[in-house]
Amino acid sequence: MTTVLTPATPLTAADRCDRCGAQAYLRVVLASGGELLFCAHHGRKFEPELKKIAAEIQDETDRLTPVPPSPEDEER
Repeated sequence: MTTVLTPATPLTAADRCDRCGAQAYLRVVLASGGELLFCAHHGRKFEPELKKIAAEIQDETDRLTPVPPSPEDEER
C-alpha cells in the first residue's frame, strides 16, 4: 500500500487559536487524530507537551517577522 501525504494547507486569518481566539500560526496534528490550532504565544507555551502528542506541527510563525529589504529595494 502506498501512502501519499498531502501538503498542509496554509493557515489563514480565519484560523483561530483554540486557547485564546487570536490568529493561529501553528497547526498541531495529533497522533491520536484531530488537530489543534495555536497562536505563536500559546504554541511556544505548550510546545514541550505538544511535541509529545503531535504527529506533525505546522509552524508558520516566521510570517510574524518582517523580511528585511534587499539591497536593491534600498537603492530605489
